[in-house]
Amino acid sequence: MSRQVKSFQRLKTIERGRIRYRLVYTQVVIWYKVSPDPILLVISRDPQGKEKDKFLFSTDVAAKSAEVIGGFAGRWSIEETFKNTKQYLGAEQPQSWKGVGPERALGFAERRAAVIGLWLYSAVWLWYLQGAPKRNVLRIVAWYPAKSQPSFQDALAALRRVLWRGRINCMFGKHSVPTRITEFLIDALAPAA
Repeated sequence: MSRQVKSFQRLKTIERGRIRYRLVYTQVVIWYKVSPDPILLVISRDPQGKEKDKFLFSTDVAAKSAEVIGGFAGRWSIEETFKNTKQYLGAEQPQSWKGVGPERALGFAERRAAVIGLWLYSAVWLWYLQGAPKRNVLRIVAWYPAKSQPSFQDALAALRRVLWRGRINCMFGKHSVPTRITEFLIDALAPAA
């Protein structure tokens, strides 16, 4: 469909705090399978052609295109936070979106686990961004040499390296183990745990 559109307009957007320019097409449409009410369709195109076109929908037909694009861009970090909290910190419970489903699905213990998981997620990032040893900040791996930004898994692995180093060295007591062996063990286990 985006190939058929010829009337894109250049628009300034704010996506995750950064100013970007997009080619945008906006149209109010009716999509009967989704809603009997009109829906705002926003097609966002990268002027340089590096990114795929994004098709965004909003039930607020009066919304400005830049607001829709910025809102969806900001949503990505929220979804990543929930995914990482559930997957890596054990704060996972069944999701329920309608009616009283969330109240039924989440009892007190589950809500407490979710709150603790989100707090722990924040604490790991805070430690990583402010206090992580510089050599642990970002490890480049052979299969991803162009990596420039750390993921939550990188932050968690860096924290494990720091916490485990003391514990592993303690396990050997007075016996001398070469540093290269303990470092190899820690580097192999930290991302996988």
